[in-house]
Amino acid sequence: MTSDKLYENIREKRSFLCVGLDPDISRFPDSVLETDDPVYEFNKKIVDATSEFAVAYKPNIAFYEALGSGGWWSLEKTVEYIRKKHPGIFLIADAKRGDIGNTSKRYAKAWFEDYGFDAITIAPYMGHDSVMPFLEYKDKWTVLLAVTSNRGSADFQMTIEKETGLYLFEKVLRQASRWGHSDNLMFVAGATQPEMLGRVRAIVPEHFLLVPGIGAQGGDLHSVAEHGLNDRCGLLVNSSRAIIHADESDSFDYVAGQKASMIRDEMAGILKDRNLI
Repeated sequence: MTSDKLYENIREKRSFLCVGLDPDISRFPDSVLETDDPVYEFNKKIVDATSEFAVAYKPNIAFYEALGSGGWWSLEKTVEYIRKKHPGIFLIADAKRGDIGNTSKRYAKAWFEDYGFDAITIAPYMGHDSVMPFLEYKDKWTVLLAVTSNRGSADFQMTIEKETGLYLFEKVLRQASRWGHSDNLMFVAGATQPEMLGRVRAIVPEHFLLVPGIGAQGGDLHSVAEHGLNDRCGLLVNSSRAIIHADESDSFDYVAGQKASMIRDEMAGILKDRNLI
């Protein structure tokens, strides 16, 4: 999917919402737990309830790996269901891979060819040769970690280089932005640090940013928009728990749809105010 197509979808849905499919079985109602594949059944209901309002879905792979082979099967079925029932949705594998080039080639094949995702999150710590195997795929996206929303991001990302006065994440952005282009390279910038989001946008003005941290982590959508929007939106804002686990009764999917609708309406207002729709 190109950035043109992604922006077209954003304009059509009046939304830049990405829903994180991070299913926590301990929060499932009994009606779902009693099915043959609870994770898949849960995901189906969430997707059907929110697809009108979301332009992307982002399964966090840890929630599936933790369930063993059954979790992988649930993930594969979820992807197949979305592709069949809701074509055109942008799918991000939140896998945070990052290894030597030969291993990265296998990861790229797995997530882009075998599972059929549009994008994958990548840790940049090992440098150029660990990232390039992902960027070699046409019409696929590498989503590189830049500024994350966790407390420990200060340990490395916020350290300042004496010679340049740059934060480490700014050095990473400047270097990594040369490896790809705005049609195959995105960056993760957490919603809980909106002022840093502005610094990210200054370095990569044309790239899409994947922004986690809205909802349960406390990020503010309007602050994200203020610091991160560009003239083609340029944002995918993710919300996971605040949508998919907003309710733990048999009405969980209905409530999830309501939550997604509310966020979409807020996003539509932002896009309208910026003359992007």
